Amino acid sequence: MSFSQMFDKEHTVAGAGFNRWLVPPAALAIHLCIGMAYGFSVFWLPLSRAIGVTNPLACAKDLGFFEELFATNCDWKISSLVVMFQLFFIFLGGAAAILGGWLERVGPRKAGVVSALCWCGGLVVSALGIYLHQIILMWLGAGVIGGIGLGLGYISPVSTLIKWFPDRRGMATGMAIMGFGGGAMVGAPLADWLMRHFATPTSVGVWETFLTMAAIYFVFMMAGAFAYRIPANGWKPAGWTAPPAQVNNAMITNQHVHVSKAWRTPQFWLIWAVLCLNVTAGIGILGMASPLLQEVFGGHLIGLDLGFNDLSVAQKAQIATIAAGFTGLLSLFNIGGRFFWASLSDHIGRKMTYFAFFVIGFLLYGAIPTIGKSDHLALFVLSFCIILSMYGGGFATVPAYLADMFGSQMVGAIHGRLLTAWATAGVLGPMVVNSIREYQLNSGVPKAQAYDVTMYVLAGMLALGFVCNLLVRPVDKRHFMTEEELAHERKLASDKAAAANVGSAVGTSDVAPISHPVLILLAWSAVGIPMAIGIWITLQKALILFK
Repeated sequence: MSFSQMFDKEHTVAGAGFNRWLVPPAALAIHLCIGMAYGFSVFWLPLSRAIGVTNPLACAKDLGFFEELFATNCDWKISSLVVMFQLFFIFLGGAAAILGGWLERVGPRKAGVVSALCWCGGLVVSALGIYLHQIILMWLGAGVIGGIGLGLGYISPVSTLIKWFPDRRGMATGMAIMGFGGGAMVGAPLADWLMRHFATPTSVGVWETFLTMAAIYFVFMMAGAFAYRIPANGWKPAGWTAPPAQVNNAMITNQHVHVSKAWRTPQFWLIWAVLCLNVTAGIGILGMASPLLQEVFGGHLIGLDLGFNDLSVAQKAQIATIAAGFTGLLSLFNIGGRFFWASLSDHIGRKMTYFAFFVIGFLLYGAIPTIGKSDHLALFVLSFCIILSMYGGGFATVPAYLADMFGSQMVGAIHGRLLTAWATAGVLGPMVVNSIREYQLNSGVPKAQAYDVTMYVLAGMLALGFVCNLLVRPVDKRHFMTEEELAHERKLASDKAAAANVGSAVGTSDVAPISHPVLILLAWSAVGIPMAIGIWITLQKALILFK
């Protein structure tokens, strides 16, 4: 086998004795790396003084927009740096939608390798942009090239895990997508430590940090990509047969819809709307969590009966620290919710899980203004923690929802197209929350009450999501592939070798003599230890909220 053949899909088919529990750590290795996209805010302040080092060196006021972009003698504005964050999710959604079909044909290993090259290569290009002080290179590097890597890395394990875990689809995708939510918990403290390590009197240490993290991430992501295995066609877990409830459940199909037809069905667009509305409500709050808590509770956070505007600079610094703990707590529930809700969906169904999101979310958003006015801090925090758990749970549950509706053959490609809902929500959510807040403040509404209307609007969005979810029905039979079309698609997807191995691979996974327990322990430790450290650091910050 040549080097290039190592990346081919047919060479990733698992043989007899392979243990399926080695696949989730491979997915987590990639998702923990690309999930650092959520933690890039740790770089904004240092980059805003990349020239001045100790203090930002402002550009001349008469400098034009394009002149400022290419200026090398003054610092960037944070508003210009944040463009990179926006590019992440625009290109994530675009790459996932456009390259999803290609991923299904070439397999998760090749897609994982390309993801590693793009994400880590983008960091290298951005490091060059910082060194040369050219923000265009930063946007192109991490934003565009890295964003493509994010899209491929995000969807690379979806169809593979669903095929390995037909009995626990939600739990399997929840484990992987949990890693994306946890990437910032691991990466942000690492980045902070590296910047302090590399900082000198003439450098804030960011470009060196980018290069170091690119190298670390490349090793982890390549290890994850090469650890990917796909099951042979017809494989199923040892001793498992579809339970009667699944056989008779019209919401779970045993057939397959081609991606070219799936996105033309009403079911696709209803689930698109379900995801978009759930994410819009959550992401808008996630981006404003810190100022929201500070402005609603003000001095009550430190035992003073004062509004936010009446606090001194020192007092505002105190409550900002508490609000940072609040943000950390939300991130923990965001991550935990991805695993909890997705796993629960295996038992109660995907549609019922989304019903829970919308009903519980509607009630909580509607109650939050009253809870805020009554100064029930613990209940206020708990409400948002539950909301953010459902925000994360929505991401983790939707791949299994799609597999139930459209089959598993092309679920990765279909999921890729559905992620345009995320890109839409990423713009819509912050815009709704910020616009209503600004309007309220300009109308003279006190800061403590500026979010009340926002909560009611978001509750209304969830009510609309409830209706969309209610309208989801089984896919019409005319959309499913015939046996001939399915065989053709599998041939295009290089599944011939997988089909040839079916006799030796069926039912061997969970009793695998070849997959030694030590190997499984090492694989899970490689991703579990960094994640546990990140959770511990975040938990320590969150505990400040209760002191």
